Amino acid sequence: MSTFRNLLILVTRVGLGVVFVAHGWQKFFTNGIAATQQGFESMGAPLPDLSAIIAATIELVGGAGLILGAATPVWAVLLFANMVGAYLIAHSGKGLFVSEGGGELVVVLGAGALLLLGVGAGRFSVDGMLGGRALWRRTTTEPA
Repeated sequence: MSTFRNLLILVTRVGLGVVFVAHGWQKFFTNGIAATQQGFESMGAPLPDLSAIIAATIELVGGAGLILGAATPVWAVLLFANMVGAYLIAHSGKGLFVSEGGGELVVVLGAGALLLLGVGAGRFSVDGMLGGRALWRRTTTEPA
């Protein structure tokens, strides 16, 4: 894989990771987990006390995982699933635009996580330093 492509993956991973970390941080510390749990309950989330903690943890720790490129496929799947849940629970039926409660942000974040699942973390990552062997084996015949 070319250096340019690896740099693009790095920028994508870090950009997505920063946004996920910010949202997890907001849920735990800015708003507080109690307020987040109340918000989840008001949206009709299942098991709001537990699902708020799970969502916040996936966003905070998973975002950091993306930034580092560590266990990227695991975090990509969890973050994608988290965004599907966010869309279905909080944004479905509200249009596209975030200003109207729509799902544009969760769609983009979920799509980005899914893309990272497909392409991997790239060379400039913890996964890359491990040769991609720990959790992610290269399955394509694309030249490295």
